[in-house]
Amino acid sequence: MGNKEFVILVTGASSGIGFDTARTLARQGHRVYAAARRVALMEPLRSDGVVPLPLDVTDQKSMELCVKSLLDAEGRIDVLVNNAGYGYFGAIENVSMEEARRQMEVNVFGLAQMCKLVIPVMREQKRGRIINTSSIAGKMVLYFGGWYHVSKFSVEAFSDALRMEMKPFGIDVSIIEPGGIKTDWGIIAANHLADCSAGTPYEHAALGMADMMRYGYSGNLLSSPSVVTRAISRAVNSRRPRPRYRIGRASHALVFLHRLLPVRWWDALMRRSARIKVKKV
Repeated sequence: MGNKEFVILVTGASSGIGFDTARTLARQGHRVYAAARRVALMEPLRSDGVVPLPLDVTDQKSMELCVKSLLDAEGRIDVLVNNAGYGYFGAIENVSMEEARRQMEVNVFGLAQMCKLVIPVMREQKRGRIINTSSIAGKMVLYFGGWYHVSKFSVEAFSDALRMEMKPFGIDVSIIEPGGIKTDWGIIAANHLADCSAGTPYEHAALGMADMMRYGYSGNLLSSPSVVTRAISRAVNSRRPRPRYRIGRASHALVFLHRLLPVRWWDALMRRSARIKVKKV
């Protein structure tokens, strides 16, 4: 894209990777709008020139108002970073359909609707960039991760389709595929898993998996969130952004192992991981 200073919208920017991404891109000289439900948490970003906007990606009106506010102020949008999302682990039988739908609404349909809102503007500009945060969870399945993996596999397919459709209009689509990243996400997902499994036939295995997740996300085994911010920054600033940025410790190895192992072997490996004894965290 021709401009050195881009107008960028980052969703899910009230904490963690989204917050750090908005701040980093603003410090690079871009005009950044940070969007999330908890607007007050984004107020510190104003010191870096970031403009906070309210956004609920499960609410059509909220999404429309968010994009309209940016366009009214800037007259254009160069980059959309779809970072909003969350994970809820639990056995398929135990996770309510209401919760399953909510996870799909946030991780897939909200992301899709944000794309639909900016595409006409980008097409008219004859340029634009859409960056969707997926995960290696869109390439392989962990024990009790069912609905989360369904959502991330969907983001992968959606982004691949969108990339082909957008190419003739000068709009690039990139996918960010983090592996294990040390954030609160893993602890929250582990707590959900333990809570929804209590008193069910899955309790013993689920509690073991939850302990494993807490151990991994509380130690130093995983990559820093900064590696995700750097990947998003490269996707924003590169003259020719890559279709995929797979990042994080062991992310390539895990995806390769998933492809290499017979299905039954992978399934057994995942089930066995729930039986590994770890210290309580």
